[in-house]
Amino acid sequence: MIFKSPVYSQASGSIAGIVYSRNAGGMYTRARAMPTNPNTDAQQAVRSAMAALVDQWSNVLTNTQRENWNTYAFNTPTLNRIGEPTHKTGQNMFIRGNIPRIQAGLPIAVAAPTTFDIGEFTPVVGITGTSGTNQLSIPFTVADEWANEDDSALLVYQSRPQNATRTFGKGPFQLVTIIAGDATTPPTSPKTATSLFPLAFGQKLFFQLRVSRVDGRLSGKQNPTAICT
Repeated sequence: MIFKSPVYSQASGSIAGIVYSRNAGGMYTRARAMPTNPNTDAQQAVRSAMAALVDQWSNVLTNTQRENWNTYAFNTPTLNRIGEPTHKTGQNMFIRGNIPRIQAGLPIAVAAPTTFDIGEFTPVVGITGTSGTNQLSIPFTVADEWANEDDSALLVYQSRPQNATRTFGKGPFQLVTIIAGDATTPPTSPKTATSLFPLAFGQKLFFQLRVSRVDGRLSGKQNPTAICT
């Protein structure tokens, strides 16, 4: 349970079977439901990646490398579910930064970042989805640092299409494509990718975008939407 004031002006989490959350209308509560565990391929891949990274943290990284990750974590707060800055451990940050890299087929960042931020990027605006071809078009800013850096990438996740009236897309989000940075020949915008799901005219598409930098920094999430044409 996370809360900001004794009168719950902001709250997120659960107490005694009651879940506190918020949407466009403000804070609300609901009964807590036990989540299912479908054990999908994507879930298994994340669990496998996490296990591999925990082992690497304990048995491969040197004491100096672990301390450097602790220093990065100390200097780089991340936001919790109600937007307050919190500090993770070095191990948390090592795993946070590298699970998406394993998913995307990028090399693991062993050495900790020496730049104390999470590597934000220019907001992505104008993603489109076309029902006739089932294609997505993802624009991005070619001048961003990640696009001009080997082994960095923009990671693009997609959820299932929903009704156009939906305001919030909860996911689950699955990796649909990566846009790899290149120090010699940066990628060309926009990037075209095939949708993970069949597209129909008028559906609302929800995306989640993050940048993974070569030094292990993982940006915050951007959540653009599009109406399928």
